[in-house]
Amino acid sequence: MAIHPLTQRKIQRIKEIKKQLLLIAGLTRERGLLHSSKWSAELAFSLPALPLAELQPPPPITEEDAQDMDAYTLAKAYFDVKEYDRAAHFLHGCNSKKAYFLYMYSRYLSGEKKKDDETVDSLGPLEKGQVKNEALRELRVELSKKHQARELDGFGLYLYGVVLRKLDLVKEAIDVFVEATHVLPLHWGAWLELCNLITDKEMLKFLSLPDTWMKEFFLAHIYTELQLIEEALQKYQNLIDVGFSKSSYIVSQIAVAYHNIRDIDKALSIFNELRKQDPYRIENMDTFSNLLYVRSMKSELSYLAHNLCEIDKYRVETCCVIGNYYSLRSQHEKAALYFQRALKLNPRYLGAWTLMGHEYMEMKNTSAAIQAYRHAIEVNKRDYRAWYGLGQTYEILKMPFYCLYYYRRAHQLRPNDSRMLVALGECYEKLNQLVEAKKCYWRAYAVGDVEKMALVKLAKLHEQLTESEQAAQCYIKYIQDIYSCGEIVEHLEESTAFRYLAQYYFKCKLWDEASTCAQKCCAFNDTREEGKALLRQILQLRNQGETPSTEMPAPFFLPASLSANNTPTRRVSPLNLSSVTP
Repeated sequence: MAIHPLTQRKIQRIKEIKKQLLLIAGLTRERGLLHSSKWSAELAFSLPALPLAELQPPPPITEEDAQDMDAYTLAKAYFDVKEYDRAAHFLHGCNSKKAYFLYMYSRYLSGEKKKDDETVDSLGPLEKGQVKNEALRELRVELSKKHQARELDGFGLYLYGVVLRKLDLVKEAIDVFVEATHVLPLHWGAWLELCNLITDKEMLKFLSLPDTWMKEFFLAHIYTELQLIEEALQKYQNLIDVGFSKSSYIVSQIAVAYHNIRDIDKALSIFNELRKQDPYRIENMDTFSNLLYVRSMKSELSYLAHNLCEIDKYRVETCCVIGNYYSLRSQHEKAALYFQRALKLNPRYLGAWTLMGHEYMEMKNTSAAIQAYRHAIEVNKRDYRAWYGLGQTYEILKMPFYCLYYYRRAHQLRPNDSRMLVALGECYEKLNQLVEAKKCYWRAYAVGDVEKMALVKLAKLHEQLTESEQAAQCYIKYIQDIYSCGEIVEHLEESTAFRYLAQYYFKCKLWDEASTCAQKCCAFNDTREEGKALLRQILQLRNQGETPSTEMPAPFFLPASLSANNTPTRRVSPLNLSSVTP
């Protein structure tokens, strides 16, 4: 049976990508770039095997490579056992590109190791830049000369970019990483470093990137980081359709994307499937544990923690999973201890800093929490959880202007997250900027209020401003939302809503509606007496022949100025409360 030309082209394309991945996996392994090598090898493994006739021969050895072979082989052995200074010593004076890269990379890693050792000794209040990699300036000078002479290959450009980033020369680093992706588009490490420097979609538009299949992986990753989840999921789906359906990397990234938009059931389902496919995988398992934590799944989290301990107890992700387990059991001191252990293993691990900040918050240690969140932001300015955490700590310290700044930053990173908007609204309320507060609460409701609190807060604001009709409308919407979602959950503000509506309808002389709401009040401990008293008053007025009002209150619409993007609000009849049953 003949194969369709389009299918034939797709098969041929996948074969070419497989060859490229196997080639770059070997090249990165030779240079000690282990994470890039692992990424390429995992991706290659997800594609169909190549027949013997189509396997590529290893790259040819140059005259310079042959001359440096002995020194390179010895130095690589030292490099592999993390004796970086020793490796650099034996590579000094080598001329081949491979040996020169390993020489410079060994010096860089030696400086990083010494810096990390110093950082580990004190996880307390370290000021940014207090501990430095002393090798960076020398490396920059040497690599800059090579760069100007155009003597750096793709790997050399990558290392030069890393050095510039570490020296906070962000603009120069971005230019060098872009150049590295053009010279060696197959090296995932360069794309990943570039990803860490891009702060918004606008920056992405101005980058001149090579038109290669690697760019699709980069865009999917950066969209996930920038919380552009729909675009990210579309990119990953396209990659699956092209032929990467068996890639555990793509599956894990899709799970992380669903985690970021708080689609917890979907994310849990994908992670469980991933665990069946790759039971010894540790990457992203801390994200999986966050989901189990949110769902309070103690036994599943306990099993995951024990399982990862058996695989590798000294991995950063394992420590974070155990920390989450102890946090769920309200053993916050133990949880903080494991997050500290994670940071001793990798002081630049973002998740551990943020989670440690949360634990310090639980322990009411605000100064330590602030320090932990600041470290998280230093590692990644796009971490909305750290900005939000800082806002919460300053809220505890009763410093609303500081809160406002940090909540704004969190909101910029997560514009459609209702929690950020509610927090902003509360801040504006404390600063007596009530119009801004109203906008935030209404916007929180419009984007899908996770905690079902925005309407209550908006109603209370209207109460404060004696805007009784708008307050009533908000409470009615709130009650309808609670009962329409079908979940039997105890909402603390339910009684508040029924009490207000009972009093509102009573003032409007709508006895039936007032009576319905007063009866609902009797179901709650805090409003039972008021409900009974109101029912007695209504009965008394009816017995006295007081006629109910025939005039309906004015139609309930929120002011146009509050409607986010002029979102039309549904008209709510005040008479349909009788249909609301718990």
